[in-house]
Amino acid sequence: MAKVVETTLRGPEAYGLARRVLEEMEAVGVWPTPLNFELWLHYLGDPEGPLGREIKRVLAAGEPFTEAVSDMLAAEYLPRGRLSEEIRDAGRVLDRELTSVATAIAKAHKSQAEYGQVLAGASADMEGVAAPEGLRAVVDGLTTATRKVQKQNQDLEKRLDASTREVARLREHLEQVRRDAMTDALTNLANRKAFDEHLEACVEVAHRDGRELTLAVLDIDHFKRFNDTWGHQTGDQVLRYVASVLGRMARTPRLAARYGGEEFAVIFPAEDAARVEDALESVRNEIASRSLRRRSTDDELGAVTISAGYARLAKGETAACLLGRADAALYESKRNGRNRITDAEAMRKAAA
Repeated sequence: MAKVVETTLRGPEAYGLARRVLEEMEAVGVWPTPLNFELWLHYLGDPEGPLGREIKRVLAAGEPFTEAVSDMLAAEYLPRGRLSEEIRDAGRVLDRELTSVATAIAKAHKSQAEYGQVLAGASADMEGVAAPEGLRAVVDGLTTATRKVQKQNQDLEKRLDASTREVARLREHLEQVRRDAMTDALTNLANRKAFDEHLEACVEVAHRDGRELTLAVLDIDHFKRFNDTWGHQTGDQVLRYVASVLGRMARTPRLAARYGGEEFAVIFPAEDAARVEDALESVRNEIASRSLRRRSTDDELGAVTISAGYARLAKGETAACLLGRADAALYESKRNGRNRITDAEAMRKAAA
């Protein structure tokens, strides 16, 4: 997707695409911020790609492009380019550090070689020295050479120590960038990209080791009503509240993610259905038990409820199939009145 857009922007079609982007953004009421413009470029450049499909979903749901939505989409679908730029910057710093260290080491090697020559010359000179004055001159020369090489060694140690600290700083910075690229900006849960990668890895481990794996998908009931009635800042408040409850429940090795919009997902490695259902019921009850208030006006928002569905990994099943069954169980919960949890296996048995 990125290569398609980059190629277009380097050709005569660039002006037409840019005009089309602005027209499309204006038509749906999206402000032409730099981030929104970048998102829309990728959307129109590849409308059937992952980002294109997600933007279509947001538009179809009537969700306006708030700053939080833009940040979420960028974090989920544009992290590779941002991470690559951070890596390039770190690479340039690291290259500079390595060049500096190599220069210091080469200088120290040269100093050591010169010191060796001084020692060899002093040894030869001492064999022919008879007077104390001559011996003193040889010793003075050795002392000077020793001090010089000690100074070179100290400089090298300082340079290596500074470089070690800089490399450690770069490593920490890149690790933070990696975490940011995998984190939803609004809720601080894992984002869609992190979820997809983690689910694939968990499925692989479960099949390899013969372990259980359960996936739950959750959705905030009537979320559009919160946005339409109270505005999107209040909607964001609701999202953060639900995410905070999920985050407390989904401690490692569980993983909670914002899957998209008002939808969340939780991965339960090596846990049976009973434990998963207990955890989900606990989350559902805690979320519904609290009456939220709008921060800006203190108006009562009422209770928030969630619907959920979960599925256990079957033998030989793919991550996509598991996700599809959990999603079907979620929609069964919605069809049956919401604010409930549905087991995909129980749903299958009921239909048999």
